[in-house]
Amino acid sequence: MEEGKGVVSVDEANRENGKGINKYACGSAVVTSMISIIFGYDIAVMSGAMIFIKENLKVNDTQISILVGILNVCALVGSLAAGRTSDFLGRRYTIVLASVMFLVGSVLMGYAPNYPMLLTGRCIVGVSVGYALMIARVYSSEISSSKPRGFITSLPELGISTGILTGYLANYFMAALPLKLGWRLMLGIAAIPSLGLVIGILKMPKWPRWLVMRGRLGEAKRILLKLSNGEEEAEILFRDIKRGAGINEDCNEDSVKPPTNIDNRGVWKELLLRPTPAVRWMLLATIGIHFFEHATRIEAVMLFNPRTLKKASVTSKDKLLLGTIGVDLTKLTFMASSTLLIDRVGRRPLLLTSTAGMIAALTGLGIGLTIVENAKGKSLWALGLCFVSTYTFVAFFNIGVAPITWVYPVEIFPFKLRAQGASIGVAVNRGTNAAISISFIPIYKAITIGGSFFMFARISVMAWFFFYFLLPETKGKPVEEMEELFTRGRGSRSNKSKTVGVEILLKESNG
Repeated sequence: MEEGKGVVSVDEANRENGKGINKYACGSAVVTSMISIIFGYDIAVMSGAMIFIKENLKVNDTQISILVGILNVCALVGSLAAGRTSDFLGRRYTIVLASVMFLVGSVLMGYAPNYPMLLTGRCIVGVSVGYALMIARVYSSEISSSKPRGFITSLPELGISTGILTGYLANYFMAALPLKLGWRLMLGIAAIPSLGLVIGILKMPKWPRWLVMRGRLGEAKRILLKLSNGEEEAEILFRDIKRGAGINEDCNEDSVKPPTNIDNRGVWKELLLRPTPAVRWMLLATIGIHFFEHATRIEAVMLFNPRTLKKASVTSKDKLLLGTIGVDLTKLTFMASSTLLIDRVGRRPLLLTSTAGMIAALTGLGIGLTIVENAKGKSLWALGLCFVSTYTFVAFFNIGVAPITWVYPVEIFPFKLRAQGASIGVAVNRGTNAAISISFIPIYKAITIGGSFFMFARISVMAWFFFYFLLPETKGKPVEEMEELFTRGRGSRSNKSKTVGVEILLKESNG
């Protein structure tokens, strides 16, 4: 349309009614998601590289297990440090810091002439992962408006799926390279996108709240106008940020004296020691959703997919890897579908439907694996049930639980508590992952493989009830309404039952 003829463009109309996706915010979230792609790549490529590392460096199974498992331990440390770091440096420079650590760790792993240097590089990457898991979601959530917040905040999770697929493809094509070169190239090549992210991040907007906390109100307002769908939305966010920073909401100066709580001292006390009922509920929801993501055991399903293929006489490494790639394509497809549905359907419907499907799939896997393990011959129908159940689980997990676990916590906390609240969730996530990974083999040896999946199905039932009673709908809710939502439980179906459940829990916690 030509300008000056009284015709409003679709983009302008969308921005005025708050329903459009702000291109500046979306582009910034896409750039941020690059660090999630690098993380996903590292997860997947290590699964193939460790076969060649073991042969080339002459390391034993215990050393390989430490190399793989140390990532979650270091990520736990990184996630706990990320909240305070991002409040001090700002979200943008925290992403730069994480990218630099990823770059250094990748170079060390790619060059490593021995196991200690390889382990050192892996530890540095692990700390970076802890930073990346927290900061990518928090930054994406804070630069998006309430309407498309689910879509924009779920982009980092989509990035992880893309990275995992890229890692598996790298394993497939680089496996033919000479032994000394192949695994080093697999691990070291991640340094290139890390360097690209460091450069690209400088073109992204600074975090408005960080600017406000330093008294740079005019600059913060200009960035909010770019990120928001209209001046009204920008003004609402600006007032909320000023209120959280202890600055008069009606102040319109370009610069003011920075508030005394610039380093957010007292946030941990407000979050853990003296939380309001609303914050306590938010923290409970955050810890619960992160715990159940791994307690329902997506890793176990992925682990036994190659073993099921071997039972079906698929023994070629190339064919086993192609089977893994097929599972990840399913993961990526349904994750992409979730990003398109999350702001239309809502968090609760996707989460509850996803968990119900996982319960059915895990039950099917329990039945199929029990029959496969105990059958005297090859039970083709049981193997078929395992295949179908595996793909069904991956599909349902990635259309609901996987993305919403990361979207939900970063959108519910007030700005002041968001980074530390999200970091607690990531710490629980990594800790649960590490604990269950260590205990899984002893568990399935004690209660059989099939029995372990029946156990995961029961845990998923618990997760479904937790989500139903304790996670109210947040679709389209502005940040300033979250505290009211988590005080009264408004905005979703079955409000009364959820509120009663939460009140009982809060009364018990108060003694």
